[in-house]
Amino acid sequence: MMTGKRFIVMRGSSDPVRRRAHNPQKNLRPTLSTFAVATARAAAPGRLTANRSKYTKRFPIRAIIAQEICLRQTPDLMKLKYISLNDRLYRYVCACRSDAGDPILEALRAETESLGDISRMQISREQGSFMTLLVAAIGAKSAIEVGTFTGYSSLCIARGLAPRGQLICIDQSEEWTGIARKYWAEAGVEDKIELRLGPAVPTLKKLDRHLRFNFAFIDADKTEYDAYYELLLPRIRQNGLILFDNMLWGGRLGAGRIRHASGRAIDKLNRKLARDKRVESVLLPIADGLHLCRKR
Repeated sequence: MMTGKRFIVMRGSSDPVRRRAHNPQKNLRPTLSTFAVATARAAAPGRLTANRSKYTKRFPIRAIIAQEICLRQTPDLMKLKYISLNDRLYRYVCACRSDAGDPILEALRAETESLGDISRMQISREQGSFMTLLVAAIGAKSAIEVGTFTGYSSLCIARGLAPRGQLICIDQSEEWTGIARKYWAEAGVEDKIELRLGPAVPTLKKLDRHLRFNFAFIDADKTEYDAYYELLLPRIRQNGLILFDNMLWGGRLGAGRIRHASGRAIDKLNRKLARDKRVESVLLPIADGLHLCRKR
């Protein structure tokens, strides 16, 4: 961080050059020429050095300032690039997407939210739209979901499937998936979805050995995520996608030791996926974190 005061050169209206004290804590606003030189130095320092004598003959003081700005402000240029969402901005994000306010999805959300605290298991609106887009973009004909809850994610996946595409949904709750069935029918996608009730790992192991998938969504027991991954990866076609939900674990990762089993499992899998040569992966800050993997 810069400290203290220094002098910079400013051009005035009457005198060609005048000096004034500059506080580095305030925004530094160099002239366009100075900024261009600073940018050029950052992009190609060797080129600026080679042309320094030519430049300094025309703008000797500005060249020095440009170099000083570049050297002193490089840390500012390297800041992490992200923004924090607030309620206003998040509503804006949700509004700026295709089919925002879809009546069937909104009715499903409302019924799920009436269940109380358990409704937190429902995926977010923009996440559902993102999944529909992904499934459609890869032309998926076959998909599988581990953890269906009341059906918001499965409905979004089914809508993105190619004609005659099929989705297998695995869940243990007949009560929650009963809500899902109702909205699948209302949306006209019930013929694309096959629901299999039961524990996820045994159900995955019982799948027909010839079944292959273009897309998989995992949103169930966090401590079993890695088991689901290893059972599903051999069934994913080349360039097929696997999407994991809740991979930022409520924002509690990256802050030191993790005591909770679910958090440890998610953190371990995030790091495993980043190193796994069988896939190409990226952890996205969408909703509670989506880890997207493409099978190589």
